Amino acid sequence: MSDSLGRFEELILLALLRLGPEAYGLAVRRELEDRTGRDVSTGALYTALKRLEWRGLVSSRVGEPTAERGGRRRRHYRLEASGVLALRNSYYDYAKMSEGLGPKILEAVARIDGGAER
Repeated sequence: MSDSLGRFEELILLALLRLGPEAYGLAVRRELEDRTGRDVSTGALYTALKRLEWRGLVSSRVGEPTAERGGRRRRHYRLEASGVLALRNSYYDYAKMSEGLGPKILEAVARIDGGAER
């Protein structure tokens, strides 16, 4: 399996980094949706979390039952050291590839759609 991360995987790892070790699926989904403005499928999220866990980048544990969840337990996700290193590598690669391209990107966007920003 490749050491590289897909974009969705990167976003999930960033959400876990932001939320801390008590992150759970719904909180990760909300973080992704709030910050990217995109809908996140629950199925896609949990499939990616399982894949990240299988790769050793994320770990999970089942928490205590809570009354607010009708006695059900919540699965908590934690970003592991290998996940932090994978994020760092992705970040460095992106930073190196995009270095100095800000003006070119803005110029290209302006040509495409009259400069509308995301």
